[in-house]
Amino acid sequence: MTFGIVVFDQVEELDFIGPWEMLTMWSKYFKGPEQCLIVAQRAGPVTCAKGLSVNPHVAFEQCPALDFLLVPGGSGTRREVDNPVMTRFVAEQARHCRAVLSVCTGSFVLQAAGLLAGRRATTHWGSLARLRELPEVTVVEERFVRDGPIWSAAGVSAGTDMMLAFIADQAGAAVAGQVQSAAEYYPLPIRYDDFDKSARAPGYLKRASD
Repeated sequence: MTFGIVVFDQVEELDFIGPWEMLTMWSKYFKGPEQCLIVAQRAGPVTCAKGLSVNPHVAFEQCPALDFLLVPGGSGTRREVDNPVMTRFVAEQARHCRAVLSVCTGSFVLQAAGLLAGRRATTHWGSLARLRELPEVTVVEERFVRDGPIWSAAGVSAGTDMMLAFIADQAGAAVAGQVQSAAEYYPLPIRYDDFDKSARAPGYLKRASD
């Protein structure tokens, strides 16, 4: 099995680093995919949203046929939805993928590639209204959503939870539990100062970035 994660300029770091950690823990220690690849449109470093620089393993043209594909989000998705090279790569790989996953606003790339028509999906809470404006997508406000071979996660950290659920689906709950334990991924159920409620007020993200 080969699992690919697409990256692009201004990709949100944790959107793919969280899933990558769970994925490669599964691969290395618990008989997961034989090959895990970071894939980009072209060779060379990719600068992420918070400044992290990533060196992809392979460019689109050299990428083998993937069994699984994950598309993360980030501000760069606003450009990538109009990038025919990106959407064509995702659509062509999806034809033979056993599953295609997205995190955060990566769902917009899946939609642009024609993969969300008639399906349920989710995205970051700040972009739910924008996703609802797109045709043929039923938006669900959940941590992650599965609709057939298409999986989508809400924002940023939600991708880690989705990947564990994906591992449980592919390899069983026992393996997912071993991966979770190895990564010591047991988030505390704390919401500091009840901040989540105020953060979801209309216009918050715009105000926060002013």
